[in-house]
Amino acid sequence: MAGDGNIAFNNELLDRETVIQKIEQGDYLIIAGDESQLEGLPSGNWIAGSIPYFMSSEGGLTDQNKLYVNTLEGINSKLPRVTMYDVKSISRIAKESPEHGFTIVILPASSEVHLSYAQEAPDFPNMYFSPIIGWISGVHLDQLGSQSPKVGFGPASGMLTGSQAVAMHVPLHENQVAQVKTLNLFTQGSGPAISFSEKGFSTNDCNIGGQTAKLADYIKENNIDTRLPLVADYCGMMVNVSIQEVLSDEVKLYAPVFPDIEYHFATPVDNYVEAFNKELSQHNNHATTFSCNCILNFLYSELEGQKTGQFTGPMTFGEVAYQLVNQTMVYLSIESS
Repeated sequence: MAGDGNIAFNNELLDRETVIQKIEQGDYLIIAGDESQLEGLPSGNWIAGSIPYFMSSEGGLTDQNKLYVNTLEGINSKLPRVTMYDVKSISRIAKESPEHGFTIVILPASSEVHLSYAQEAPDFPNMYFSPIIGWISGVHLDQLGSQSPKVGFGPASGMLTGSQAVAMHVPLHENQVAQVKTLNLFTQGSGPAISFSEKGFSTNDCNIGGQTAKLADYIKENNIDTRLPLVADYCGMMVNVSIQEVLSDEVKLYAPVFPDIEYHFATPVDNYVEAFNKELSQHNNHATTFSCNCILNFLYSELEGQKTGQFTGPMTFGEVAYQLVNQTMVYLSIESS
């Protein structure tokens, strides 16, 4: 679709029939919804990810019958490009991002392509030259283990897959600039530094305060609140690694840890809801066009029924702000250059 305005998004929670109409009229869409609603959508200019949790203009909700849709507006002769990546090709995503524009990517949780992106993205060619934002698809928490997360690829007759990633590369007008921004409640706590010898989504052997240790034992013996993530300081940017599960001899994580990086458990947050809302107020003056938030923020901040200002979108199993992050809200700001 061609237009004379600037690139922007129209964001709304819609019924399936309305979404089908938008697809059939050729709109460029990023769609979030339960797999049952994504199944059988007609082919078109869209990508999608399975998730039934949303932050709508009316507040946080769980809905397996509606679809949250970001409609791209203001497109001119430079059309967005919709692409699918597998574990072998995902490293090309930054090289294929537009020189002047941005990329939105959706990856299915726990798939090989998700794990590859999480562990290798910082080293992909051209990473950080063009904004890359997106999210990790998931399922209703009651269906964990019985249903697998999916992504949808509109150009291929609305194909759903649990093994590949989908992306939309969007060129911007010359007078516009896009920036990826994050909202993170957490900073590094005062506890001992924790480091790991290997990268991965599960771990146990580590070094704590200069001593060889087992992370699972440390968490149990010190009664660590596992709602608090491990936090690494990447040149002033705090990056969370959230705890999924603590077993007797293993700690499962929602994002990978990396060797030669120092982590600290986060400083405790006295009132999660109050802290989130306070931090949110510092971001509401930005021209937000696309955002997503972590399912852990949805749960721990008790966001069901609560509003988060102008920030609406899916509540996801992980977020992408160039690299994989979690327990974080990420958003794309498009402004005049």
